[in-house]
Amino acid sequence: MDQSSYHIYQQNLAFEKELNILRNDFYYQLIDSQDITLVDFMYQPLDIISGDAYTARRLSQHKTFYLIIDGMGKGISASLTSMIMTTFINHIIDKMIEYDSFSFDLLIRESMEFIRPILLEEEAVAVDFICFDAYFQKLYYAKFAMPYSLLQKNDKKIVKLKSNNPPLSKWTKKYEIDTYDVKDVVKFLFYSDGLVENKTKNSDVYAKYIDEDFKHSFTKEEFKAKLFEKLDTVEDDLTLIFLNKLSLEDDNMIAKNEFATKLNIVEEANEWYSKIWESLSQDMTISVKAGIVFNELFMNAYEHGNLGIDATKKHLMLEDDTYIDTLLELEQSCSKYIKVEVYKVHNIYSEYIVTEIIDEGKGFDTQLLSTIFRNSQMFNGRGVFVSRKNSMGIYYNSKGNRVLFLNKI
Repeated sequence: MDQSSYHIYQQNLAFEKELNILRNDFYYQLIDSQDITLVDFMYQPLDIISGDAYTARRLSQHKTFYLIIDGMGKGISASLTSMIMTTFINHIIDKMIEYDSFSFDLLIRESMEFIRPILLEEEAVAVDFICFDAYFQKLYYAKFAMPYSLLQKNDKKIVKLKSNNPPLSKWTKKYEIDTYDVKDVVKFLFYSDGLVENKTKNSDVYAKYIDEDFKHSFTKEEFKAKLFEKLDTVEDDLTLIFLNKLSLEDDNMIAKNEFATKLNIVEEANEWYSKIWESLSQDMTISVKAGIVFNELFMNAYEHGNLGIDATKKHLMLEDDTYIDTLLELEQSCSKYIKVEVYKVHNIYSEYIVTEIIDEGKGFDTQLLSTIFRNSQMFNGRGVFVSRKNSMGIYYNSKGNRVLFLNKI
C-alpha cells in the first residue's frame, strides 16, 4: 500500500470511529411519549477529523437527552477534545440508564470534572446539554457559549434560548441549569456555531437568516434546503438537531384501510393509495414519489413485519429462486393485518401528507440501518434508503413495527 492509499485508509478508519462515538438512539425513530415528536439530525464535518460531536439518547419512556460539542479551533486537538468528552458522557449515561439513576446535574458536573484536566490552558469548549421531560413538558438546559437555540410556539412566536454559561475551560467550575416549559412549543432547533457563521452567497453570515428559515420550515429537510440555497461555500462543521411535534388527530385523517397479509393484496393497496393522491395533488412528481415510498414500506411491513422474513433469509430465498414460493407458503398461515392511515397536517406555512403503516410483526432495531447505510453496496435496507430519498422523512416507532413518512404538497 503506497503512502497516499495508507493515508486515505487511516482517514476512513478515523471517520468510522467518529461515527461509532456519536451515539444516536433515534436513528430513523420518532418519540412516542406524550406527543409524537419527529427527531432529525444533520452532521456534516468539514474535514474527516471534526471538532463537532453530538449525541442523542433515550433515557426512559418520557426522558431524552441531547448533546452538541464544538471544540473551539480546528484540527486534531479540537477533535480529540470533542470525541473524548462525548465518549465519557455516553459512558456515564449508559451507567445511569443501567441503574435507573439519571441525574442531569450529576452528568454535567462529572463531565466538567473529567474534561478539565485534559484541556490545554488556552483551550475552550462550547457545549449544549439538553434534557427533555415529556411527562412534565419541561426542557432543562446548560448551554456553554453555544449560539442561541430556537423554539417555535403554537402562536408562531420564536423563542431564543441563550447560553447561560461561559465556555467550558480548564478553570470552569460553576454552571447554571435553567428550565423552560415546552407545553406550547411545537418545534426546536439546536446547532453549533458553524451553521450561523457560514457566509452566504451575498456575503452575509447565515445568522441573519436562520430565524426566518426555521420559522418557515416544518421538517429538517425543508430547513436544510433553505440553508443550502443561501450558503456559498461550507466553511465549518455543520451540526444540528431538529425536533418537531406532530399531531395526528382523527379530524386530520383523510383515509384509512386495513389489508390482509397476502401478496396479491400488495398491488390492491398501491392502487388504493394512488387514488388518494389523485385528489391531493396535480403534481405528478410528488404523487409518484409518495407512491414509491408507500410501495417500499408496505412491502417491508408484509415480508419483514408480518411474515417475519429477515434479511439473511431473504437473500437465501433469492439465491435459491424460492422467494415468491416461500412468501405464498408463509402467508397461508398468517392472519395478521397491515393498517394504513393517511393524514393531512396543516403547518403554519405549508401542508403535509403523513402516511402511517402499521404491521403486527415483532419489529426491528432501527440502529441496524446506521450500519447498513455506511455501505452503499449492501442490499439490506434498500427499501428504507429509497423511501428516505423520495420523502421529507421516514420515522419508525421504538419497536419498529410502525412507520410514518411525510410528503409536502
